Amino acid sequence: MGNSRAGGSAAPRDNLKQFLTVKNETLTSADLYFYGDIVSDWWGAWTDADQYPEAIRDFLKEQDGKALNIYINSAGGSVFAGIAIYNMLLRHKGFKTVYVDGMAASIASVIALAGDRVVIPSNAFIMIHKPWSYAEGNANDLRKMAEDLDAVESGIMNVYKDHIVDGVDMADIQAMVDAETWLNGEEAARYFNIEVGAAKEYAAKVTDAVSKFGNVPKEIIKSAQAADDTVVSAAEKIKRLYLKAITKGV
Repeated sequence: MGNSRAGGSAAPRDNLKQFLTVKNETLTSADLYFYGDIVSDWWGAWTDADQYPEAIRDFLKEQDGKALNIYINSAGGSVFAGIAIYNMLLRHKGFKTVYVDGMAASIASVIALAGDRVVIPSNAFIMIHKPWSYAEGNANDLRKMAEDLDAVESGIMNVYKDHIVDGVDMADIQAMVDAETWLNGEEAARYFNIEVGAAKEYAAKVTDAVSKFGNVPKEIIKSAQAADDTVVSAAEKIKRLYLKAITKGV
Protein backbone atom coordinates (compact mmCIF):
# COMPACT_ATOMS: atom_id res chain seq x y z
CA MET A 1 0.00 0.00 0.00
CA GLY A 2 3.02 2.25 -0.08
CA ASN A 3 3.25 4.95 -2.70
CA SER A 4 6.14 7.05 -3.96
CA ARG A 5 6.82 8.93 -7.17
CA ALA A 6 9.82 10.68 -8.59
CA GLY A 7 10.55 12.58 -11.75
CA GLY A 8 8.03 13.60 -14.40
CA SER A 9 6.36 16.95 -14.79
CA ALA A 10 3.16 18.19 -13.22
CA ALA A 11 0.26 19.75 -15.05
CA PRO A 12 -0.41 23.48 -14.54
CA ARG A 13 -2.25 24.28 -11.34
CA ASP A 14 -5.14 25.69 -13.38
CA ASN A 15 -5.82 22.14 -14.54
CA LEU A 16 -6.75 20.91 -11.05
CA LYS A 17 -10.36 20.24 -12.04
CA GLN A 18 -9.24 18.18 -15.01
CA PHE A 19 -7.98 15.53 -12.62
CA LEU A 20 -11.55 14.71 -11.61
CA THR A 21 -13.93 14.80 -14.53
CA VAL A 22 -17.56 14.37 -13.48
CA LYS A 23 -19.29 11.89 -15.77
CA ASN A 24 -23.00 11.26 -16.24
CA GLU A 25 -23.94 13.96 -13.76
CA THR A 26 -27.67 14.55 -13.19
CA LEU A 27 -29.67 16.48 -10.62
CA THR A 28 -29.73 13.42 -8.36
CA SER A 29 -26.65 11.34 -9.20
CA ALA A 30 -23.07 11.39 -10.48
CA ASP A 31 -20.36 8.89 -11.40
CA LEU A 32 -16.95 8.71 -9.76
CA TYR A 33 -14.03 6.70 -11.15
CA PHE A 34 -10.99 5.28 -9.38
CA TYR A 35 -9.16 4.00 -12.44
CA GLY A 36 -5.59 4.91 -11.52
CA ASP A 37 -3.37 5.09 -8.47
CA ILE A 38 -4.42 6.53 -5.12
CA VAL A 39 -1.91 9.33 -4.44
CA SER A 40 -1.36 11.82 -1.64
CA ASP A 41 -1.89 15.06 -3.51
CA TRP A 42 -2.09 16.83 -6.86
CA TRP A 43 1.68 16.72 -7.34
CA GLY A 44 1.63 12.93 -7.22
CA ALA A 45 -1.09 12.58 -9.87
CA TRP A 46 0.70 11.74 -13.10
CA THR A 47 -2.46 11.14 -15.09
CA ASP A 48 -6.10 12.19 -14.91
CA ALA A 49 -6.94 8.65 -13.73
CA ASP A 50 -5.04 9.08 -10.45
CA GLN A 51 -7.11 10.22 -7.46
CA TYR A 52 -6.17 12.11 -4.30
CA PRO A 53 -8.06 13.36 -1.21
CA GLU A 54 -8.29 17.06 -2.19
CA ALA A 55 -9.93 16.23 -5.51
CA ILE A 56 -12.39 13.83 -3.88
CA ARG A 57 -13.22 16.42 -1.22
CA ASP A 58 -14.05 19.01 -3.88
CA PHE A 59 -16.06 16.48 -5.88
CA LEU A 60 -18.16 15.51 -2.87
CA LYS A 61 -18.88 19.15 -2.05
CA GLU A 62 -20.27 19.66 -5.54
CA GLN A 63 -22.30 16.44 -5.39
CA ASP A 64 -23.60 16.91 -1.86
CA GLY A 65 -26.59 14.65 -1.19
CA LYS A 66 -26.51 12.98 -4.62
CA ALA A 67 -26.42 9.26 -5.20
CA LEU A 68 -22.99 8.15 -6.41
CA ASN A 69 -22.01 5.35 -8.76
CA ILE A 70 -18.39 4.59 -7.92
CA TYR A 71 -16.34 2.53 -10.37
CA ILE A 72 -13.03 1.02 -9.23
CA ASN A 73 -10.20 -0.52 -11.19
CA SER A 74 -7.15 0.39 -9.13
CA ALA A 75 -4.02 -1.22 -7.73
CA GLY A 76 -4.13 1.09 -4.73
CA GLY A 77 -1.36 3.44 -3.66
CA SER A 78 -0.98 5.75 -0.66
CA VAL A 79 -2.53 4.16 2.41
CA PHE A 80 -3.19 7.44 4.22
CA ALA A 81 -4.74 9.03 1.14
CA GLY A 82 -6.93 5.95 0.71
CA ILE A 83 -8.13 5.98 4.29
CA ALA A 84 -8.92 9.70 4.02
CA ILE A 85 -10.94 9.05 0.86
CA TYR A 86 -12.74 6.13 2.54
CA ASN A 87 -13.76 8.32 5.47
CA MET A 88 -14.92 11.15 3.18
CA LEU A 89 -17.06 8.74 1.18
CA LEU A 90 -18.55 7.34 4.38
CA ARG A 91 -19.65 10.84 5.40
CA HIS A 92 -21.28 11.53 2.02
CA LYS A 93 -25.05 11.67 2.56
CA GLY A 94 -26.09 10.29 -0.82
CA PHE A 95 -26.47 6.56 -1.46
CA LYS A 96 -23.23 5.05 -2.78
CA THR A 97 -23.06 2.06 -5.11
CA VAL A 98 -19.57 0.71 -5.76
CA TYR A 99 -18.74 -1.39 -8.82
CA VAL A 100 -15.38 -3.15 -8.96
CA ASP A 101 -14.76 -3.30 -12.69
CA GLY A 102 -11.44 -5.12 -12.69
CA MET A 103 -9.74 -4.99 -9.32
CA ALA A 104 -9.75 -3.12 -6.04
CA ALA A 105 -6.31 -3.99 -4.76
CA SER A 106 -4.47 -2.90 -1.64
CA ILE A 107 -5.86 0.39 -0.26
CA ALA A 108 -8.42 0.45 -3.11
CA SER A 109 -10.07 -2.50 -1.35
CA VAL A 110 -10.69 -0.20 1.61
CA ILE A 111 -12.18 2.52 -0.61
CA ALA A 112 -14.49 -0.07 -2.20
CA LEU A 113 -16.00 -0.91 1.18
CA ALA A 114 -17.21 2.69 1.64
CA GLY A 115 -20.19 1.85 -0.58
CA ASP A 116 -23.67 1.33 0.82
CA ARG A 117 -23.89 -1.33 -1.89
CA VAL A 118 -20.76 -3.03 -3.24
CA VAL A 119 -20.91 -5.10 -6.43
CA ILE A 120 -17.97 -7.27 -7.47
CA PRO A 121 -18.37 -9.42 -10.61
CA SER A 122 -17.48 -13.07 -10.35
CA ASN A 123 -14.33 -12.47 -12.41
CA ALA A 124 -13.20 -9.21 -10.80
CA PHE A 125 -11.01 -9.08 -7.70
CA ILE A 126 -10.30 -7.40 -4.42
CA MET A 127 -6.84 -7.90 -2.95
CA ILE A 128 -5.90 -7.53 0.71
CA HIS A 129 -2.35 -7.57 2.04
CA LYS A 130 -0.05 -6.17 4.69
CA PRO A 131 0.91 -2.51 4.22
CA TRP A 132 4.48 -1.92 3.13
CA SER A 133 6.87 0.95 2.70
CA TYR A 134 10.48 1.76 1.98
CA ALA A 135 12.86 2.33 4.91
CA GLU A 136 16.47 3.10 5.60
CA GLY A 137 18.46 3.91 8.70
CA ASN A 138 19.71 2.20 11.81
CA ALA A 139 18.07 -0.59 13.80
CA ASN A 140 15.97 1.86 15.80
CA ASP A 141 14.69 3.49 12.60
CA LEU A 142 13.71 0.14 11.14
CA ARG A 143 11.97 -0.95 14.32
CA LYS A 144 10.01 2.32 14.32
CA MET A 145 8.97 1.70 10.72
CA ALA A 146 7.77 -1.79 11.61
CA GLU A 147 5.75 -0.41 14.52
CA ASP A 148 4.21 2.25 12.28
CA LEU A 149 3.24 -0.37 9.70
CA ASP A 150 1.64 -2.48 12.41
CA ALA A 151 -0.42 0.54 13.50
CA VAL A 152 -1.50 1.21 9.91
CA GLU A 153 -2.47 -2.43 9.47
CA SER A 154 -4.55 -2.26 12.65
CA GLY A 155 -6.54 0.65 11.19
CA ILE A 156 -7.12 -1.21 7.94
CA MET A 157 -8.23 -4.33 9.79
CA ASN A 158 -10.79 -2.22 11.66
CA VAL A 159 -12.28 -1.19 8.31
CA TYR A 160 -12.47 -4.80 7.16
CA LYS A 161 -14.06 -5.76 10.49
CA ASP A 162 -16.85 -3.23 9.91
CA HIS A 163 -17.81 -4.92 6.64
CA ILE A 164 -17.44 -8.65 7.21
CA VAL A 165 -20.27 -11.17 6.98
CA ASP A 166 -21.75 -12.22 10.31
CA GLY A 167 -19.91 -15.21 11.68
CA VAL A 168 -16.65 -14.60 9.85
CA ASP A 169 -13.63 -14.91 12.12
CA MET A 170 -11.25 -11.95 11.91
CA ALA A 171 -8.42 -14.43 12.33
CA ASP A 172 -9.26 -15.69 8.84
CA ILE A 173 -9.13 -12.14 7.44
CA GLN A 174 -5.80 -11.60 9.17
CA ALA A 175 -4.41 -14.78 7.65
CA MET A 176 -5.46 -13.62 4.17
CA VAL A 177 -3.91 -10.20 4.77
CA ASP A 178 -0.65 -11.85 5.85
CA ALA A 179 -0.59 -13.97 2.69
CA GLU A 180 -1.58 -11.28 0.11
CA THR A 181 -4.91 -12.74 -0.98
CA TRP A 182 -6.85 -12.05 -4.18
CA LEU A 183 -10.57 -12.78 -3.94
CA ASN A 184 -12.91 -12.83 -6.92
CA GLY A 185 -16.49 -11.69 -6.42
CA GLU A 186 -17.80 -15.09 -5.37
CA GLU A 187 -14.93 -15.62 -2.91
CA ALA A 188 -15.17 -12.09 -1.50
CA ALA A 189 -18.89 -12.57 -0.79
CA ARG A 190 -18.02 -15.33 1.66
CA TYR A 191 -16.21 -12.84 3.86
CA PHE A 192 -17.50 -9.34 3.12
CA ASN A 193 -20.93 -7.77 2.71
CA ILE A 194 -20.91 -7.48 -1.07
CA GLU A 195 -23.04 -8.56 -4.02
CA VAL A 196 -21.69 -10.80 -6.75
CA GLY A 197 -22.16 -9.25 -10.17
CA ALA A 198 -22.26 -10.97 -13.53
CA ALA A 199 -18.89 -11.75 -15.07
CA LYS A 200 -17.63 -9.10 -17.44
CA GLU A 201 -14.60 -8.59 -19.64
CA TYR A 202 -11.55 -7.53 -17.68
CA ALA A 203 -10.44 -3.94 -17.82
CA ALA A 204 -7.55 -4.52 -15.43
CA LYS A 205 -4.10 -3.51 -16.59
CA VAL A 206 -0.82 -4.59 -15.05
CA THR A 207 0.80 -1.31 -14.02
CA ASP A 208 4.07 -0.86 -12.15
CA ALA A 209 2.11 -0.97 -8.90
CA VAL A 210 0.48 -4.30 -9.75
CA SER A 211 3.78 -5.82 -10.83
CA LYS A 212 5.08 -5.42 -7.26
CA PHE A 213 2.48 -7.81 -5.88
CA GLY A 214 3.41 -11.44 -5.49
CA ASN A 215 0.18 -13.34 -6.20
CA VAL A 216 -1.46 -11.54 -9.12
CA PRO A 217 -4.15 -13.85 -10.58
CA LYS A 218 -3.36 -15.32 -13.97
CA GLU A 219 -6.66 -13.94 -15.28
CA ILE A 220 -5.46 -10.37 -14.74
CA ILE A 221 -2.07 -11.06 -16.32
CA LYS A 222 -3.71 -12.77 -19.30
CA SER A 223 -6.13 -9.87 -19.73
CA ALA A 224 -3.32 -7.34 -19.60
CA GLN A 225 -1.32 -9.27 -22.18
CA ALA A 226 -4.35 -9.41 -24.47
CA ALA A 227 -4.84 -5.65 -24.10
CA ASP A 228 -1.18 -5.05 -24.94
CA ASP A 229 -1.48 -7.31 -27.99
CA THR A 230 -4.49 -5.30 -29.15
CA VAL A 231 -2.53 -2.06 -28.86
CA VAL A 232 0.39 -3.59 -30.74
CA SER A 233 -1.92 -4.89 -33.46
CA ALA A 234 -3.53 -1.47 -33.86
CA ALA A 235 -0.13 0.21 -34.05
CA GLU A 236 1.05 -2.30 -36.63
CA LYS A 237 -2.08 -1.73 -38.72
CA ILE A 238 -1.50 2.03 -38.68
CA LYS A 239 2.14 1.52 -39.62
CA ARG A 240 1.17 -0.68 -42.60
CA LEU A 241 -1.41 1.84 -43.81
CA TYR A 242 1.20 4.60 -43.55
CA LEU A 243 3.78 2.61 -45.51
CA LYS A 244 1.17 1.72 -48.11
CA ALA A 245 0.24 5.40 -48.49
CA ILE A 246 3.90 6.37 -48.93
CA THR A 247 4.40 3.64 -51.51
CA LYS A 248 1.46 4.96 -53.52
CA GLY A 249 2.78 8.49 -53.23
CA VAL A 250 -0.19 9.76 -51.22
